[in-house]
Amino acid sequence: MSRRRPPARRRPARKTKRQEQLEAQAIVYGVAAVAAIAAAVAVVTWVSEHPWVLMVAVVLGAAVVYAWLYQRQQQARWEQVRSRGLRYAMSQLDALHHREFEHAIRDLMRRDGCTDAVQVGGAGDNGADVKATDPFGRRWVIQCKHRRNGLAGSPVGTPDLHVLNGTARQLHGADVVVLVTNGRFTSGCLPLARSQKLHLVDRNLLGQWAASGRPLWDLLQAVPPPRRPGALS
Repeated sequence: MSRRRPPARRRPARKTKRQEQLEAQAIVYGVAAVAAIAAAVAVVTWVSEHPWVLMVAVVLGAAVVYAWLYQRQQQARWEQVRSRGLRYAMSQLDALHHREFEHAIRDLMRRDGCTDAVQVGGAGDNGADVKATDPFGRRWVIQCKHRRNGLAGSPVGTPDLHVLNGTARQLHGADVVVLVTNGRFTSGCLPLARSQKLHLVDRNLLGQWAASGRPLWDLLQAVPPPRRPGALS
């Protein structure tokens, strides 16, 4: 009679490297959690034995928050003062990069009371470089054309007006559409602007606006009536 061989013992499956890593992480997290709980208990115990520390911390925290809020308020006030007194000479505007020129126009609109004025020029701007709402509720869309050489630079032509005319009202909801340059316009721009109720701000008008402190709507002709009559009365 043949003898039966005893069944072979199965070797325990070896842990994968991933399982070993997970177990190691679990141990580390467990130790960290225990240490954090112990530290929290120690802190709570210590604070309960020294309640004055908590009161001091609350007072200091309140003082820091108050100081931060006060500083922000002061900065806002100084910004208002600075914007109200903002003036530019044409030499300053000529020296700007074209993007800085857009920022300058935005700041002039803010000076005039358009608190929401923003610079939006860039790729895909659809003809708008600056947008703003004046204190009378009118929506302004402004395209800026900076010329490094001022009057000696190339004039702004009617193609730029056609682009602005096709997007300012339809895409941006403009009530007042403006094209501003530190240079000059071609002869065809003025009749086109009048027929389409667009506003041109050339070097001469820009100089008056930037240096005088008067709002742009006081210098332009045939500006649409206010949406909110008496807003500044």
